[in-house]
Amino acid sequence: MIKKSLWVFHLNSGSCNGCDIEVLNIFAPRNDVERLGIKLVGSPRHADAIAFTGPITRECLPKVVDALNAVPEPKLVLAIGACACGGGIWYDTYSVIGGVKELYKILKEEYNIEPPATVFIPGCPPKPEAIIYGVAVARGMLEKKQRKQVYIEPEELVAEEKLRLGELLLETGKTRHFVPEIKVRRV
Repeated sequence: MIKKSLWVFHLNSGSCNGCDIEVLNIFAPRNDVERLGIKLVGSPRHADAIAFTGPITRECLPKVVDALNAVPEPKLVLAIGACACGGGIWYDTYSVIGGVKELYKILKEEYNIEPPATVFIPGCPPKPEAIIYGVAVARGMLEKKQRKQVYIEPEELVAEEKLRLGELLLETGKTRHFVPEIKVRRV
């Protein structure tokens, strides 16, 4: 996507500042990402990417849309922290629309804007190493270490596990120890 240096505009859209401290920490002498060509800029018009921290609040929504429109194409979004990824602990409050995915729904429906390429960097707050790794993956310098895998247990194993659990509950019912009610439900 972006072959040379990456200029990043940092946008706090309702954060508690935990992620902001970690973002600024990657520019400190210990991590010093400027040697990798990553630079913090003061205007979205000069940026290649926007680093979102915090959930998107209703108050910040127009400003977020303006900032996102100001970044020239091709643009990149870095959703840094649990709040930016999915709303965090405020995902269902009245003043928060949620994370970046909810923002993209609003951009598509109300503003007819296609969502840009996005890198999700979870954590509360994420470590500086995770942020650097996310940026490196976004730039194509590294390959992802993890891929999504879905595992579904075979029916025989589930039935066998239920049988063993039933036997265990019968045995513990004869003792004087407290055993909480365990319900097995299929996902």
